[in-house]
Amino acid sequence: MEGRNQTAIPKFLLLGLTDDPALQPLIFSFFLSLYLVTILGNLLIILAVSSDAHLHTPMYFFLSNLSFTDICISTTTIPKVLANMQAQDENITYTGCLSQMCFVLIFGGLENCLLAVMAYDRYVAICHPLRYTVIMKPHLCVLLVLLCLLVTTVNALLHTLMVLRLSFCKDLEIPHFFCELTQVITLACSDTLINNLLVFWGTSLFAGIPLSGIIFSYAQIVSSILRIPSVSGRYKAFSTCGSHLSVVSLFYGTGFGVYMSSAVTDSSIKNVVASMMYMVVPQMLNPFIYSLRNREMKGALGHLFTGNKKVHSSSSL
Repeated sequence: MEGRNQTAIPKFLLLGLTDDPALQPLIFSFFLSLYLVTILGNLLIILAVSSDAHLHTPMYFFLSNLSFTDICISTTTIPKVLANMQAQDENITYTGCLSQMCFVLIFGGLENCLLAVMAYDRYVAICHPLRYTVIMKPHLCVLLVLLCLLVTTVNALLHTLMVLRLSFCKDLEIPHFFCELTQVITLACSDTLINNLLVFWGTSLFAGIPLSGIIFSYAQIVSSILRIPSVSGRYKAFSTCGSHLSVVSLFYGTGFGVYMSSAVTDSSIKNVVASMMYMVVPQMLNPFIYSLRNREMKGALGHLFTGNKKVHSSSSL
């Protein structure tokens, strides 16, 4: 089939989860509920952190950035799904598709990096408690977030620019609910070797380096905790990492599930569902994990709703 230049491509088709009209209202309600819960939960985290002076610390600064990133990821994908379902239209323009793909790469990579930065914060807090305030200065925290954003933006723009050079065939159906990079590349008629190599190396770097940093940080944390003589002291030290460990497990667990699903099955619907678990569910659950396991966050949320001062307990983040 003869390829044609992307300037002549008017649109892609996002096939979504199903084309069964009977299931469309149910799926619409499901996605809308997920989106509203995600936005509300993460906004509450950001408002609680910004309004409570007790939470103006590095770990809560990173948490509020993580919540903002979760909002951005969900807003990049879900509203388009809802709009297409409501209009009974699967179209997305070429520009819109590449823009969505770029922002998914930016915020997905940023969440990955932020989890690694938060692990480093916990490492310094537990392994070097006396130097924590000296090491984790406000300007360093801001610099780490900006560095993560810069790296992920450069990576996303590089992938997007490499897609721009591709020519596409007539079949522009994407068996997904958003424009995912590898799905877009498979629609190309021209040679995609460079793109696939870039995806491989980009995935290896953005999954491997942050995950390695998280593993190293927690290896040092566990080693430091085991040297604490009292059982209660060990539990108190380890409890400060509980929420972060839960979020990391959820993020990488669902990501690994997506990878395994795509590797063992050719079913597009199963791959879409697996990707939804990776792109939507963790962003919705993160606020619940941090608020339910953290007494300081519970106190800040209570103060946010009632206006009454709460007594802040030791952190269990």
